[in-house]
Amino acid sequence: MSARKIRVGMIGCDLHALYYGVQMERHDPLVLRSLGRGQAAFFYHYLSYNDPTRLTSPFVPGFTIAKVWDADTKAAEAASAAFGGRPEVCETFAECSDDVDLVFIPDCNGDGSGHLELATPGLRKRVPTFVDKPLANNLEEASAIVALARKHRTPMLSLSMLRTVPHARHFRDRLQEIAPVGFGSIKGPGQTLAGSIHTISLAQHVFGAGVQAVDCMGPSELAYLHLDFGGQPDRPTAGVMLNCDSGPTYHCSLSVSAFSEKGAIHSGQIGDFEFPWGAAEILKLIKQMVRSGRVPFPHEEMLECLAIADAGRLAQQTGRRVALREVGWGYQ
Repeated sequence: MSARKIRVGMIGCDLHALYYGVQMERHDPLVLRSLGRGQAAFFYHYLSYNDPTRLTSPFVPGFTIAKVWDADTKAAEAASAAFGGRPEVCETFAECSDDVDLVFIPDCNGDGSGHLELATPGLRKRVPTFVDKPLANNLEEASAIVALARKHRTPMLSLSMLRTVPHARHFRDRLQEIAPVGFGSIKGPGQTLAGSIHTISLAQHVFGAGVQAVDCMGPSELAYLHLDFGGQPDRPTAGVMLNCDSGPTYHCSLSVSAFSEKGAIHSGQIGDFEFPWGAAEILKLIKQMVRSGRVPFPHEEMLECLAIADAGRLAQQTGRRVALREVGWGYQ
């Protein structure tokens, strides 16, 4: 397509709609701050306290939010107001994939259970689609989304900010200081599926993909996951521990540690004050996808996140290690 602005249909107007929207569309920050859901988005994107109208996070030009929908019509109207009233408030989510260049499905602290339904109209119309994390509630539904995208040759991307945030990349580049890495550990932001996918995505970013089996410990689902890479080269030989239910975190922050016989290294906090830089990287990838018609990231890594979660659920239920192939997963 040409270099004109990418018209976006936003399906869902929760915090993440405003959070991403701030970085992709013109808006009035004072109106944003006045909205219930907009206050958190404002807080992390406007950190110049002597000038509350100066955006301090990266802005990615080239988008315009054309349409919005939410099951709560008032939320959709508020989101439209945040962007100057320009976005059309749609009566149905299917309308958000008409006459647009991109369908954007944000999801803040959800479980992804409705994403297959929400993504289907746009994928069938061959409208490039971004699905916020988690791609779906489980591997079966996530695989159905990918299958639908491939059937209709529609570019589809789903990523956590933790998979793109530069602060994690900088830490990953430090692994060579103690290579070969024997063990990794991550403190996550909670044991919900959303928090677990963030933590799994951070593990992919720092230590790589290719998990073979999962153990799950603790009293709740996905509380503590051990990822076993099956002795693959360039992966931690003793695996990676995801500590998702390990107490409160500072502004949803995560932290990473890596260990070897040469010593240990530790990241700083990677949280709400760093996430906007990850969101900006995702928006750049989305723009690349829409312009080129090609997915800039392998579907396999998107699906692996849900395969790990499914294996973790089964491991917690059965009290044993679960291979990812047991939940129907395997790289093609």
